[in-house]
Amino acid sequence: MNSDLDDRSQQKRRPARPRGWLRALIVVPLAILFVAAGLGFIAFLSQLRGAETAPARNADGIVVLTGGSSRISDAVELLAAGYGKRLLISGVHPTNAASDISRSLPENNQALLRCCVDLDRSAVNTRSNAAETRRWARERGFKSLIVVTSNYHMPRAILELSHAMPDVELIPFVVIGDKWRDEPWWMSGGTLRLLLSEYVKYVAAEVRVRLAQAGLDLRPEFLEPPGAQAPRRPATAQVN
Repeated sequence: MNSDLDDRSQQKRRPARPRGWLRALIVVPLAILFVAAGLGFIAFLSQLRGAETAPARNADGIVVLTGGSSRISDAVELLAAGYGKRLLISGVHPTNAASDISRSLPENNQALLRCCVDLDRSAVNTRSNAAETRRWARERGFKSLIVVTSNYHMPRAILELSHAMPDVELIPFVVIGDKWRDEPWWMSGGTLRLLLSEYVKYVAAEVRVRLAQAGLDLRPEFLEPPGAQAPRRPATAQVN
């Protein structure tokens, strides 16, 4: 009688073993992925500068990627200081006129919009920013560029620009937003969400660029399709 009970109890316990192995096969890779993502996020944060510093040297041109506060004004100040010959503002909204940009600048810098600033209204993301910047730099014959964007966006911007223009020297100039100055990023839910979102985008861009370098470019956005029209040149800013 006792042996029958033992056999029955063993039969009941046997199905639990495969479930434990299956659980381990799921949990262990997820734990490894979680740890790797955490370490990657720390490495990403280590690239972010906490203060604005002047460019190490002058460059042929300056490009500012729109999307953050004070990026354009800082880029125009660099142009006024002689750090570059011309400025490209990439990612200007199609409905925004040069006069809208002019109103946000000091009067002593507004004249630069008429002589030395080009507007790119076709770029809609960082990758197309890089494509339009490459066209602009090639048309101008520029071999070095100062890149102006927010500190959290700079790693991805440099990644995309260097992939698009491996023969052009890129000099970063990070813009520090007011929220970044006012409180630590880990104390602000909005800033933390922004950083996590940017980190995911950076990892995706890194994977795509590495695949492209290996000959597996699934989205060859930089290549012009056969029969395509010549790209429209960025418009020189005219204050209305």
